[in-house]
Amino acid sequence: MTLSPTAPARHPFSRALDRATGARPIPGNIVRHIADSSDALKAMLEMIAGAQRTIHFENYIIHDDRTGSRFATAWAERARAGVRVRVLYDAFGCRSTSSAFWRELRSYGVDVRPFRPIWGSGPIEAFSRDHRKLLVVDGEQAMTGGLCIGDEWAGDPNAGRPHWRDTMVVVCGPAVAALEAAFGRMWARAGAPLPEDETFPAAEECGPSAVRVVEGVPGQSRIYRAVQLLAATVTERLWITDAYLVAPPPLYVAFVDAARAGVDVRLLLPGTSDIPIVRLFTRGGYRELLHAGARIFEYRGPMLHAKTLVADHEWARVGSSNLNVSSLLGNYELDLVAEQDELTAILATQFMHDMAHSREIVLMARRRLPALPPKLVDTPPLMTSTAMIPAQASPPSPYKRSLRERQAVAVVALMQVAGGARRRVAGAAAVLLLIIGVALILFPLVTSTVLAIGALATSAWLAGFALARRRRRRESDAR
Repeated sequence: MTLSPTAPARHPFSRALDRATGARPIPGNIVRHIADSSDALKAMLEMIAGAQRTIHFENYIIHDDRTGSRFATAWAERARAGVRVRVLYDAFGCRSTSSAFWRELRSYGVDVRPFRPIWGSGPIEAFSRDHRKLLVVDGEQAMTGGLCIGDEWAGDPNAGRPHWRDTMVVVCGPAVAALEAAFGRMWARAGAPLPEDETFPAAEECGPSAVRVVEGVPGQSRIYRAVQLLAATVTERLWITDAYLVAPPPLYVAFVDAARAGVDVRLLLPGTSDIPIVRLFTRGGYRELLHAGARIFEYRGPMLHAKTLVADHEWARVGSSNLNVSSLLGNYELDLVAEQDELTAILATQFMHDMAHSREIVLMARRRLPALPPKLVDTPPLMTSTAMIPAQASPPSPYKRSLRERQAVAVVALMQVAGGARRRVAGAAAVLLLIIGVALILFPLVTSTVLAIGALATSAWLAGFALARRRRRRESDAR
């Protein structure tokens, strides 16, 4: 009997990552990295202008500003040329975009759909948003990453307003079919599915890159599990760029444990944020990480909106998922995970470049009040520039912690992180109650009326949700 040749055995960690992400690597692609947001917007517009059959566009934010108008014009032109143009936007992310903007697009033949209108969704579904960013043209090219459509990402050189720093990748090859299918699933969640003639077979292999297309779905924690798995496995480096880092305590513990084990853990985060309260929560977790040996850098340029990860020299992630509860547990997200690919080296180089424009955050003892915890201090830029060149670290110590030691470290770190989280929540609750109390004293009638209306509206919303669920359950039982 003749045995057919078998494929070489895959590394057990690759199989574990398959299960965590719900995706297998797709070989044979070309992945091009674009770190300049204005260049990424231009590349998207060029792809749209060259479309011949279909344009499938999905984004969390599409503003009706100058940049949004450029995209609207491009979509309308292709729709008038007979190209089937479909735009899926998140109703909450685009809440400030005028309805006239969407009506005008529809009048030109663009098929526009909102994902989960705010008042038409149940109280649970309303918190699960479409946070993905995706463009697929003719089933042949795709772009994905963290970039939204607005003037913030385009900047204005004439006015001296720099663009936000974000990351996108252009994909050509068989992985485009997986991205097209991902769009189709989201499109069907917002209405009727795509016509069958708008789904194209996978393209031929054209490059060396193997990537996983990871679809984040509420409650499935795919990227969450993948990042935890990578943090528990790396031996050399874990470099993370994130826009809104408020990771769940178990993920913080994974970062802390990796740093204490001698892994080069570096976090690159915004120095200024469009959501200041998120930055306050992010900074609340700095001390535990710094005590463990992690290094934290805050970007000194405009808003840093990229979401990337580099693990050792083998793994890289880029996409829409922020490392916070809403992205990891609640939203629909889209990420690419590359394995043994040139993208890992490119993202590492970009990380070092961004570090050169950042300030490192360190702990400094308080001279006048040494009994208090050390304070967070920004280092001068010259000190940060010395960190640009990655040090040739000595080989990791052969000593490996026992299971009992790892469990003890994890428990201590979890208690520290949980304690910091409780303090932040208690402080925020105290401020909120103080504001409500002062408002009740100064404006009792107005404040009580607002609170009563809010309570009644929430009650009606929850009651409607419960009745709808009960009706659907009876209908399913009847079948």
